[in-house]
Amino acid sequence: MNLNDTPIAFDAAAHARVLLHELIWLRQVIAWRFAKYFGAPEETDVGADAVAVAETGTTPPLPPDVSGQASPYAALLQRHAATPTERLALVLALAPHLQPQALDVFFTRNKTFDKPFAEFGGQAEPQGGHFSPTGETLAFLVAGVDLLPRLALGALFDRPHWLQREDLLRLVPTEPSAAGAPGAPRLRGLLQLSPEAAVWLSTGQPRPPELGAAFPARPVSTRLQWDDLVLHPGTQAQLREILVWLQHGHTLMQAWGMAAKLRPGLRALFHGPPGTGKTLTAALLGQAAGRAVWQVDLSLVVSKYIGETEKNLARVFDIAQQQGWLLFFDEADALFGKRSDTRDAHDRYANQEVAWLLQRIETFDGIAILASNQKDNIDPAFARRFEAVIHFPLPRSEERLQLWRQSLPAAVVLDAAVNLPVIAARFELSGGEIINVVRHACLQALDEGQTNGHTQLSDGMLQRAIRRELAKDGRVA
Repeated sequence: MNLNDTPIAFDAAAHARVLLHELIWLRQVIAWRFAKYFGAPEETDVGADAVAVAETGTTPPLPPDVSGQASPYAALLQRHAATPTERLALVLALAPHLQPQALDVFFTRNKTFDKPFAEFGGQAEPQGGHFSPTGETLAFLVAGVDLLPRLALGALFDRPHWLQREDLLRLVPTEPSAAGAPGAPRLRGLLQLSPEAAVWLSTGQPRPPELGAAFPARPVSTRLQWDDLVLHPGTQAQLREILVWLQHGHTLMQAWGMAAKLRPGLRALFHGPPGTGKTLTAALLGQAAGRAVWQVDLSLVVSKYIGETEKNLARVFDIAQQQGWLLFFDEADALFGKRSDTRDAHDRYANQEVAWLLQRIETFDGIAILASNQKDNIDPAFARRFEAVIHFPLPRSEERLQLWRQSLPAAVVLDAAVNLPVIAARFELSGGEIINVVRHACLQALDEGQTNGHTQLSDGMLQRAIRRELAKDGRVA
């Protein structure tokens, strides 16, 4: 799904029905192609299905209607107005996961040469198990001996196609050493769903990718609510604009016809000192939108090998767009920083990397939030493309007082000497720093014991914890 989709409630039974009807249609297409290709079915041992379907005429069976079905698979097909060929490619790749016996017919042998039919493509397991389809298998079903539709199949595996943009379908070389070899027949590759797509399309439920160099992102969530977020009123007003987009963006883009005039998705820059609520706000926006939030781990993104950074990030963008995730880039200036004068090959590559990111984030059909401590560190070309640029300043004294009161646990009793309004007014701390102070002071109070069944927090404990926190940045109380 993407930002402009209307969410559809998941119904496991409806999803299973959609998949079943697609698989039935696949069997009908296989039987129809065998009947048309070989003529009399009894000569090819393809079974009774071919006899029945052969009587349907010269055109292949039509795919089932999936409109109005509460199924992620149906929603995917409808969102892209999938053609019969695109649907056939997907269900053919899905068949080994759900109904491998539907492909047993491709074990039919050429009696003249006593070998499998080369036109079927595919790969059989060594012990005579399941049949794995290849691009050739798809070409046989779609085109038979007709060259023109066969040639058109190549577009399904080119980067602009939605099957590739959303990392759904792949052609995997049967021999790794032949991958990308000049002149290697492309359609000989195994027709496979990506691991995430195989789980998502089969079960209707996404499987989170594993964190690593190939997928440098991790989920971010919070148990806090909007009422726990203390921000400057100006910041809150700007965040309200994003919430309005989340609520009404679909109507604006689709029902009001603005999709042709506006870029897809939403890009926002959060800038301000550390600990001012940028990450928490991103998590709460995802919570409000009912979307998972994934934070890009910059330590795993940047690679010394040319092209690897873009490759790693491309997969994150693809899956985020497919699953409707909100992408969050903390300390974004490490990736989206200003381009420099080109003095050597390293500078040239770094600038190419930024240019690639600029193009990719502009076409991202989802929500991307970049966070930086310094707005000026972000390349101006990115800044011009943000729909929202929101400042997260250090909290004022009244906001700090609210943060102090919200941060202290209910089990703590403040000593009479503690004056929170004075502390809030005197010490310019961010929300994150206040939490650190409270944590340290509470642990100190617990270590010193309880009074009358309650843990008492003294002014001295708070002052020591504040000095400790300020010392991290070389500040003094």
